[in-house]
Amino acid sequence: DESECCKKGKVYHTFKCSPPISHHTKAILTLNSFEKGGDGDNTPVLALTTGWFNNKKRCHHNITIFGNGRRVHAMVVDECDSKRGCDAEHDFQPPCPNNVVDASKAVWKALGVPKRDWGESDIHWSDA
Repeated sequence: DESECCKKGKVYHTFKCSPPISHHTKAILTLNSFEKGGDGDNTPVLALTTGWFNNKKRCHHNITIFGNGRRVHAMVVDECDSKRGCDAEHDFQPPCPNNVVDASKAVWKALGVPKRDWGESDIHWSDA
């Protein structure tokens, strides 16, 4: 995929917590492929940044994402680690920011975001 790789000598911020959760929590929607090989997926799934993932308490629960004038329900299946990164376990990617909803292509499609605009988008989310 087109993930950012860590750069030697660059300092990356880490976070142990995320902004407070409300009925419309502000976040950044990012794009992630959850299929082996990273070649697209048709299931609305996502990874939440460490604080919101909450020690797996949201794993296998749905959240509602509001963006682009639409909403979609998606299942939390992973953590976007904001405490660690830049190692083999994290595919040499930097730690996630503390306000990320890292979503599958199916989520972006359901929100009706044109493919040319996929990558990052301001959204709101809540527990479903």
